[in-house]
Amino acid sequence: MHSLDGRSFKWHKDAISNFNKQYVKTSVFERSLGRKISDAEEIRHASDYDEFYIATREDAEKQIASAEELIGVVEEYCRKRIEEVKD
Repeated sequence: MHSLDGRSFKWHKDAISNFNKQYVKTSVFERSLGRKISDAEEIRHASDYDEFYIATREDAEKQIASAEELIGVVEEYCRKRIEEVKD
């Protein structure tokens, strides 16, 4: 999605920040989706760097559901954008 707009980012935090600025704050995507992405990043960071962090099965299932939702809405958005370019 960022690549459709000619953007790339070196860091997760920058990609997330830009996603919120370009797509959530402009109401392309719902605020709840932006929050889910931020929550997922916090969990990813904790699981990578906090040696005492242990995700529960429920946490993992919630993150999978959020990821599936994100993939679905981003795929739909990208398809629409590509079709617009073709027309």
